Amino acid sequence: MRIAAGIRGTKRAQRLSLIAAIGIGAMAFTGCSAINQQSTTMVYSASDGVRLDMGQLELRNVLIVSEAAGSAGNVAGTFYNTSDTEITLTVTGDQGSQTEITVAPGTPKVLNSNADHSTLSTVTEPPGSVTTLELSTSAGETATLTVPILDGTLAEYKELLPTAAASDSAL
Repeated sequence: MRIAAGIRGTKRAQRLSLIAAIGIGAMAFTGCSAINQQSTTMVYSASDGVRLDMGQLELRNVLIVSEAAGSAGNVAGTFYNTSDTEITLTVTGDQGSQTEITVAPGTPKVLNSNADHSTLSTVTEPPGSVTTLELSTSAGETATLTVPILDGTLAEYKELLPTAAASDSAL
């Protein structure tokens, strides 16, 4: 018995080894966040549309809903005016088709139905592709925005398809 008792520090060495292993394991698990950006800190478009800031006009989830190439398309999205005055956004699409969206200050303008829509008379690309829009505001800002074109395959976009009456009101 005396021999086992004579090996001093065995339990202490085991404890130190265990503490070191736990410390190394903790650093290994937390080290991943040191080299990878947290996805919750990244700004991105969480839905099908795209986003853009044009001075004091913020565009969110912007997309076009159209039945087919060469037909009319509704511009959908949410527009925020952070200024104190009304801003008019002019959207120019394919073949000179154009529409205007007036955004009051402090109130989001949501284009998400045929009751509240903004229609481009011609969208030359088919659904499933993208198209480039030229944007200008009454505040003097200009930008180019590449937006996706969707159709009514998904139920949430079916009601956004242009109707014949909506297409006739396009500029």
